[in-house]
Amino acid sequence: MELSGCGTALVTPFRADGGLDEPALVRLVNWQIAAGVDFLVPCGSTGEAATLSEAEILRVTETVAGIAGGRVPVFAGCTHNATHEAVARAKKLAQVRGLTGLLTANPYYNRPGQEGQYLHFRAIAEAVELPVLLYNIPSRTGANLEPATVLRLAAIPNIVGVKESSGNLVQIAELITQAPRSFRVFSGDDALALAVLGLGGAGLISVASNAVPAPMAQMVGAALAGDWPAARKINRQFYRLMQAHFWEPSPAPVKAVMALLGHGEDRLRLPMVPVSAVTRRKLEMLAGELGLFTDAPSSGGNLRMF
Repeated sequence: MELSGCGTALVTPFRADGGLDEPALVRLVNWQIAAGVDFLVPCGSTGEAATLSEAEILRVTETVAGIAGGRVPVFAGCTHNATHEAVARAKKLAQVRGLTGLLTANPYYNRPGQEGQYLHFRAIAEAVELPVLLYNIPSRTGANLEPATVLRLAAIPNIVGVKESSGNLVQIAELITQAPRSFRVFSGDDALALAVLGLGGAGLISVASNAVPAPMAQMVGAALAGDWPAARKINRQFYRLMQAHFWEPSPAPVKAVMALLGHGEDRLRLPMVPVSAVTRRKLEMLAGELGLFTDAPSSGGNLRMF
């Protein structure tokens, strides 16, 4: 499938009582699409999927796919460290109307080798007809999906690409240069997006685009169109913000920025907690320096609609 551009790894909004904030999720989806994001990825790491029940994952997916309404593709997170559980969840998600595909990360905690990961991902892909994006994020899962294994998996018809969050540009370059041309490699790191795109990547699955969707979508679009001066200009402007989203464990910083900009509440589920007061102040200062406010947030000024 021809999937490319900037996708947002959506945060999951919560109410004060800890439940899902579905109206906030609806607003978030509509805002992201209006801002020009190319596709949406709910229930991933940034969506705090590890703290969601299976019923909640299904509900978030149904909501995002339903509100998107075919305007952009939607790939739902579908990760579990027990293969039979991942397969069962994939089958349930595959029944969600309007869902484009699945994003599934390395089995966590078990730390399987390459053959175990190959068989795990193959079982998920063979259980559904939906397109599947692999998700390699060894910093969270403790397992790295090596290029040779990805290439084996790329031979499975409905495994269409990978979100690469290893941070290893040599590994990513090896994969891009050897994978079939139809296989899509996405950067999973905002700060490495232009490097991956320069190597021939298909796009970015972004944390930063939760808070600044239009600039991130424009940056990726410019790079894919070969307008590197424009892409570099946006990257230079927002690079500090991309890094700031990891000053404390993600997604706490990006939720804090979104709250500062009037796009949601700063609520997370334990064991995740909101950022410290010191970090919040630094984020507010950075947002001000970037011109994200038309007036100081403390004065109730208007917000720039990024």
